[in-house]
Amino acid sequence: MPGVYRFFDEAGHILYVGKARNLKKRVSSYFQRTQLSPRIELMVGKIARYETTVTRTETEALILENNLIKELAPPFNILFRDDKSYPYVMLTGHEFPRLASYRGKIDKRNHYFGPFPNSWAVRNSVQILQKVFRLRTCEDSVFKNRSRPCLLHQIHRCSAPCVGRLSVNQYGQDVAQATRFLEGDHGRVLSELEKEMHAHSEAMEFEMAAVLRDRIADLSSVLQQQAMDTVAEGEGDVDIIAVAQMEGMVCVNLAMVRGGRHLGDRAYFPKGLRSASGELPTPAEILEAFIAQHYLDDIGNQEQANTHLIPPVLVLNHALTSASDDGSVMSETPPADLHDLLNAQAGRKITFLHQPQGQRRHWLAMAEGNAKLALTKRLVETGGQLARARSLADILSLELESLDQLRIECFDISHTSGEATQASCVVYTKNAMQSSEYRRFNINDITPGDDYAAMRQVLQRRYANFQELPLDKIPHVILIDGGKGQVEMARQVFSEFGIDISLIVGVAKGEGRKVGLETLIFADGRLPLELGIDSAALLLVAQIRDEAHRFAITGMRAKRAKARTVSRLEEIEGIGAKRRQKLLARFGGLKGVANASIEEIASVEGVSLTLAEQIYRQLH
Repeated sequence: MPGVYRFFDEAGHILYVGKARNLKKRVSSYFQRTQLSPRIELMVGKIARYETTVTRTETEALILENNLIKELAPPFNILFRDDKSYPYVMLTGHEFPRLASYRGKIDKRNHYFGPFPNSWAVRNSVQILQKVFRLRTCEDSVFKNRSRPCLLHQIHRCSAPCVGRLSVNQYGQDVAQATRFLEGDHGRVLSELEKEMHAHSEAMEFEMAAVLRDRIADLSSVLQQQAMDTVAEGEGDVDIIAVAQMEGMVCVNLAMVRGGRHLGDRAYFPKGLRSASGELPTPAEILEAFIAQHYLDDIGNQEQANTHLIPPVLVLNHALTSASDDGSVMSETPPADLHDLLNAQAGRKITFLHQPQGQRRHWLAMAEGNAKLALTKRLVETGGQLARARSLADILSLELESLDQLRIECFDISHTSGEATQASCVVYTKNAMQSSEYRRFNINDITPGDDYAAMRQVLQRRYANFQELPLDKIPHVILIDGGKGQVEMARQVFSEFGIDISLIVGVAKGEGRKVGLETLIFADGRLPLELGIDSAALLLVAQIRDEAHRFAITGMRAKRAKARTVSRLEEIEGIGAKRRQKLLARFGGLKGVANASIEEIASVEGVSLTLAEQIYRQLH
């Protein structure tokens, strides 16, 4: 009979979860076989008891096994981080559809494209669609309350449907062309744009013809830059999965092709690979574990299951193997229950290839190379600052090809009882603080002491041109020194600009402002996170936050000192702007003027002895 078995140690801790076509035969095989692998032999030596669950079918056993592995995280199973919140490009079901990046469960009212391997691939696609098709990215609440076009319209990234600059039908045509572009039908999109351009030209509507000409040029430029598009016509949707091993570590690299476009790679590092002799599971075992845990999420709820995730073709660098209940290899074909379950979830037949030809062979070689490169980088990232950065990237599920790419911008507000309010922005990238990229912002026209308004103003000024930033200048994390109020203010600003709010992380101070007691607060609905004083990730967060505070404090003090210098000299009758400037230039500032004698002050052009005496008395 089929089912699932679980092994436990003397302390009652879970060791391993497995499935079997014949439970009795499979469980007994662990204790009867004499030639166990070192990894399995180590596990068997720890087994104190076991439990079994009978299922009606092998498919049910696979579902239960997969769910238990994710829930219990047994140390002798191959475990992949359950981080399947892939980003999509989304067009909402609005009358004027909104273009946005999206993570989460699929809503049938909207149209989704993807998934994409990382947020960078999504952002690149959104930038292309904005530049060529000028679709709106603002939240619906912002869209319905606009009375005039926003900055994105001024820089030719939005057609401003919010204020009636074009009709529903005209906007719909742009949406339809953007949809075909995302589906890989690039030639048809270019052909339609060319026909529209010629039609406007013949009607002597030269301004509109020029707009379409520029769109065609932009789109052609994009397609030329993305060489993958020109060599992968007709490939459709494909996932390429390659496993690599190096110095006891394993990496599974997933490359995604959607609509013929190679969107990029994503590396996974499984856990649960330990053994007495350092022996690792076979590549086929690792691939099977990855496919089950990666594609069969939410399998118990088909209405919410993300069927978009499974493409019709999976290209692997090793053949999967079906095993009998005594552990012997039966054939080099995908396990029937896994294959059938994938077909059922996707609603179509899924094809496995491990010896591809043509373009797919080229993609597989790239995926294998990227897996080895990711392993090399991970092995290097083992100490000091790199360890802190890696810890933070893992905790926040950041999608990075290299820690050198990690870019964090942190904001702090500083003032003294509302006086001389300044905001600071410090930048961490290339594994170090980048002082040349620090910026200070003088905050004006707010109620003194209103930190929320100050935070709103600095974020608006910093990210007004966010959509135009080059990819290496777009932060992965935006740290806000503050709690829920400051994070909510940041969320509002980002929503207005159509920026992904998952970038925002607030750093709320703990009791006594001690490092280690901080709480990370997220704008996208994630639960607050307390990392603890021993967390390497928190040490990096605290380092960046403290640097932002230091930079803000020094700027605020300089501004306050300058203001007070000016005010003290302005209080003296007979000292105007020119004389004040000459005095400060001669003595290098207020302190120098205060240390000067009456005679020295009187030596400044335009300052009489009587006025010098008056200045001296005022400053002493």
